[in-house]
Amino acid sequence: MKNTTLSVFSGSLFAILLFAGLATSLQAADQPPNIVFLFADDLGYGDLGCYGHPYARTPSLDALAAEGTRFTQFNVTGVTCNPSRTGLMTGLFPARFEKYSADYGFEGRVTITELLKQRGYKTGHFGKWHIGPDDRDGTYGIDTIKTIGKSRDKTAGRDDDLYSAAIDFMKENKDGPFYVNVWGHATHFPVNTPENLVAGFKDVRVDRRDFAPTMQHKFDECLEIGGDLDESMQQYLGDVYQIDLNVGRILKTIDELGLKENTIVVFSSDHGPAPVILGKKGAREFSNNMLGYAGEFRGGKHEQYEGGTRVPFIIRWPGKVKAGRVDTSSVCSFIDWMPTLCSIAGINELPEQLDGEDISEVFFGTAGQRNKPLMWKTSSTGSAPAIRDGDWKLHLNRRRDNGVELYDLASDPSESKNVAADHPQVVAQLRKQLRSWVDELPTQYEKTSE
Repeated sequence: MKNTTLSVFSGSLFAILLFAGLATSLQAADQPPNIVFLFADDLGYGDLGCYGHPYARTPSLDALAAEGTRFTQFNVTGVTCNPSRTGLMTGLFPARFEKYSADYGFEGRVTITELLKQRGYKTGHFGKWHIGPDDRDGTYGIDTIKTIGKSRDKTAGRDDDLYSAAIDFMKENKDGPFYVNVWGHATHFPVNTPENLVAGFKDVRVDRRDFAPTMQHKFDECLEIGGDLDESMQQYLGDVYQIDLNVGRILKTIDELGLKENTIVVFSSDHGPAPVILGKKGAREFSNNMLGYAGEFRGGKHEQYEGGTRVPFIIRWPGKVKAGRVDTSSVCSFIDWMPTLCSIAGINELPEQLDGEDISEVFFGTAGQRNKPLMWKTSSTGSAPAIRDGDWKLHLNRRRDNGVELYDLASDPSESKNVAADHPQVVAQLRKQLRSWVDELPTQYEKTSE
């Protein structure tokens, strides 16, 4: 009798445990993924080892690329800090905003963080803000906001504190789902890296032949203002390395929390690298250290050439995003951030007006092209716009080449040969698209700061 009772009890216990395990599995299957968005500041397309820098040491980011997919034709929505962030947060080209969003916010436009919060996400933001005057908890649907500046311990690198705060947030919300912006300050001016981080690069000696022709003017400017190429490069590499160290801390935390399989990790930069000599102000202390590298691409920060708009983009989601893949053909943009994350998270109600598209299938390995072209324009009346449609990129610029520059990026990614005169039909078509878009934009812009 006792054995029968024990047998019944054991069977009941097994059924309970089986049901509990099944319920847990179903709950995990229904829960959308965590999203960790790591954003560098002014980091160039070619500043990582996995993107071809001849001297950079970025083992954590290289490993992230090996475990995920690395894109070579990913673009930002603006070529300075605020416009780049405005586009990804709202899915709208930043030139559509009549009031400069760094001063006024997003004019009531819905943000990706608000949509994710409605879906049940815990949302956090750590580090650089620059998307409005209000950075209190709850702004844009972000539960926890900590606009942390430079780290208190300088030897750890300038972004150590903000990454630590993001790690604490992840631990507190490990049951998920959570979305977190981790927006660092490196490699924004000034690059003044602590000696202990520079020490690992003391063996670096710059051979200018290791870099594309597009980089040579930076070397010239560095020397012109009294810099030493080896020392300046060592400083810059040390700042990039501290980004990599912090990314490694994030990845280690995800592993320790057992969240790797259901966490999307994205690393990118807000636009191309900053120039050495900064406009009319001329050289400042540490200007010579601004040796960010855009690879073969022309231009950088402040410029709508590929060096300003094309950035590194790495995404990892084990089992969903292919490991070790390099997507060299899909033209994508952070304008697609909102609709793509909404698709992945199961959010169906999106704003009526969006410039972005759902490119989730591209993330998952299906090479494709956007249906709509990419556009760029600063929030200034009469500023020069640019458009990319497929492999064609057109710049309307009054200052050179009779106001029109056309480049075939398939054969000329460095935008070195203007072929506008050879392709009048392409120019006419792209100019018509670009002018039609410009006609939709505000005729005047308002800002409170320069």
